[in-house]
Amino acid sequence: MAEGDSIARLAARLDSGTAGCVITVCDVRHPRFATADLAGQRILGWAPRGKHLLMRTDAGITVHSHLRMSGRWTVLGAGKRLPRTVAARLRIAMRLHDDRTLAGIDLPVLTLVRTGDEHRVVGHLGPDLLDASTATDEGLARAAARVVAAGAQPAVAALLDQRRVAGLGNMWAQELLFLHGVDPWRPASATDPAPLLADARRRLRHAVDHDPSQNTTGRRSPRHWVYGRARRPCLRCATPIAFAEAARTPHGRETWWCPGCQH
Repeated sequence: MAEGDSIARLAARLDSGTAGCVITVCDVRHPRFATADLAGQRILGWAPRGKHLLMRTDAGITVHSHLRMSGRWTVLGAGKRLPRTVAARLRIAMRLHDDRTLAGIDLPVLTLVRTGDEHRVVGHLGPDLLDASTATDEGLARAAARVVAAGAQPAVAALLDQRRVAGLGNMWAQELLFLHGVDPWRPASATDPAPLLADARRRLRHAVDHDPSQNTTGRRSPRHWVYGRARRPCLRCATPIAFAEAARTPHGRETWWCPGCQH
């Protein structure tokens, strides 16, 4: 699943490549929006919101998507078309005035709403760690309070709950918990998430601007401290990394942690 920094990079790339372009042909393969037609509308720009993506047009329409595990957006060069194997899948394809094609493919979440109604699709999200509103101490304090308010819920589940704080995916949440020595199963109310969230914002911004590899160790290999390293020795204390399958966790996500470093 794409993390917040990946979506921010994608939004910036799509914005620089398509903002200002006029849609000449629109084809939506989606049961709810099959009759939608954006032809004649100009793309104003793209904006990330946590792990959600918003494309706005000058007709006051927003194309909202969430990539989850399968979705992707691509821009095909002039004269190129989607392969037939892709053409029948869930997607939205827009021919641009310069004959390029903008396509969202295998999008598990696709919604067309009035731009003024964007709150219907992203209004439930907590503070976005990459948004300017969290750049202040006040903004981070509000985000931290929402995490603590999860009460007895495990810290890892609270960090992954996009209603509390938006932008952290499974990799970032677990790496940050390791870096701050927090047991993922500790109740959220018993943690101090403010330093962790400040670090998360800094690392996400660095990943957007400088390091798309999402390297958390600073090494060539391994790139992560605990994520994906079940039963391998911890890089700090050599304790085997513990692992819980998604089906065995209350939040339904695979979880890794070091029993030695995360007391």
